[in-house]
Amino acid sequence: MSGRLQSPLPKVAGSLYLRLFLIFSATVILFLVVISLSLRQLDQNWRRERLNPLPVFYLDNVRLLVDAIGIPPDLQRAEQLARDLSLTIIIRSPHINWQSDDQSDLDISQTVFVRTLSDESQMLAAGNEQVIRVARGGYEYYLNRKAPSLSDYDYAVVYIGLGFAFFILFSNYWLVRRLMDPVRRLRQGAEIICAGDLSYRVEVTRNDELGELTESINHMADSLQSMLEAKRQLLLAISHELRTPVTRAKLQLEFMEDSALRETLRDDINEIDLLISDLIEAERLSTRHASLIPDDVDFADYIGMLSEQYQNYEGGLILEMPEEDRAMQIDKLRIRLLLANIVNNAMRHGHNKPVTVAVRFETDEAVLSIQDQGEGITEEHLKHVREPFYRVDSARTRHTGGFGLGLYLCNLIAEAHGGRMEIGSKPGQGTRVSVYLPIK
Repeated sequence: MSGRLQSPLPKVAGSLYLRLFLIFSATVILFLVVISLSLRQLDQNWRRERLNPLPVFYLDNVRLLVDAIGIPPDLQRAEQLARDLSLTIIIRSPHINWQSDDQSDLDISQTVFVRTLSDESQMLAAGNEQVIRVARGGYEYYLNRKAPSLSDYDYAVVYIGLGFAFFILFSNYWLVRRLMDPVRRLRQGAEIICAGDLSYRVEVTRNDELGELTESINHMADSLQSMLEAKRQLLLAISHELRTPVTRAKLQLEFMEDSALRETLRDDINEIDLLISDLIEAERLSTRHASLIPDDVDFADYIGMLSEQYQNYEGGLILEMPEEDRAMQIDKLRIRLLLANIVNNAMRHGHNKPVTVAVRFETDEAVLSIQDQGEGITEEHLKHVREPFYRVDSARTRHTGGFGLGLYLCNLIAEAHGGRMEIGSKPGQGTRVSVYLPIK
């Protein structure tokens, strides 16, 4: 009973959703704290600058400032007071036109009277600015309080706050990326399995929902591999078992009198025999233990020799060979089977138009290309023609082809040699099959 009554707390503690919730909650809280502290500090500084009581400033401080500047005005003293108190001071008389801040755009000629503060002072308005005018001893003193600006300390607070905010964002991104890293590995593993490597398994490194998903995908790959292996073994066993009755049927056929029925039976039995041979060959090449029997051959010369048997094709066979041949190791019987399948397809669908067999050599590859001028293959079917038993013409008549194993077998032969097969086609313009084989 103890094995069944497991506490759900460990599973909840390791839950992916819980960790994501905690990460985003911590991010929001830290953001609010950093922004709140930064704004509070800035607000305190602004309040410190702005909260000097205006009545006191107007009624008392203005007199002290004018007394400190003196009559006649001490301009150096006025400049120092303007700098220390963040003021703009303008002094006018018939002989003086002085302003403490040359960069200020305050225009006292456009001022408007607001109210009288005392016998010698008035409040004026210059746009949105408040200006105090004091007339004393033949001089006019204009005082304007500058708008408070951010100090170096304020900028430091802002930059530190932004720095903490970016650090929190980066930490959040790193944590989420690390948390979701199994998703990337799952995607890569799924693509590898989808490409046909059913032996690949995604490493399980987590105990949360993503770990469970990884185990499920690995289990699915195990099931697929087992089913396909069972199907392959069954198909191979049936193919081998069919060899004996086909051989007996061929033997019995030889004792029949010549007739149209005999020829029909011969064609049917040969087609079955060819299908069985292709199935067995395909299964041999699709296993990990597929082995080739390599021979040293001059590749272009060998392809030219194999192509001679197709010279009676009504549409004409065109050979394009390089000036210099190169020696390479290939399995001659399987390359012969590859060429026969592709050329027969080209002739079958070529509608008595020329078929071109070309060989060329690149840096480290030999390229065998077979081009027909038939009806071509649509994009819908082109991506499936290398699959076993896939036919563009679903009727599967003898006139239009066999059982859909030809190009599948050719692709296996190319891959067994360490090469690849590419197919390009356009409806109404024909099909080109190119086989790339490494030169060793």
